[in-house]
Amino acid sequence: MPDSPTPQTHEHWWTRADRYLHRNRAIALATKIVVTLVGVLVLTAGLIMMVTPGPGLVGIVAGLAILATEWDWADRWVQAARRKLVEAREAAEAMDPAVRRRRIVITVVSVTLVVAAVVGYLAVEDWPSWAVSGWDKLQSVFGFVPDLPGM
Repeated sequence: MPDSPTPQTHEHWWTRADRYLHRNRAIALATKIVVTLVGVLVLTAGLIMMVTPGPGLVGIVAGLAILATEWDWADRWVQAARRKLVEAREAAEAMDPAVRRRRIVITVVSVTLVVAAVVGYLAVEDWPSWAVSGWDKLQSVFGFVPDLPGM
């Protein structure tokens, strides 16, 4: 009776890809450079989205996760971020619903006041003419800037 085959462990595709991309020094260096550039780009986009509309935290975690494929320091940061995420989720679940509602109301009122202030400023300063004159100044400095439509 033949011996039964030994069970083979299933290897994830990214483990095989990592081994393939690090099989010689030149490819390993190119991989590290590309992964670092992409990770820094995504991380920077996440940081920018922290002060502009967008999923900033998702971008930061995604950038760190990309960097963690090549850098140990990034992996430590991802692990720390995961711990902080669990702590934040537990704190949010433990929060009193009245406090949560009050924070939501304060946030909505604050955003409404900021939007109203910006719209008021643009209305008082005659935004369309201000924007057109600014565009004309930009064209005078940089000749490659196109004309505005309908001008």
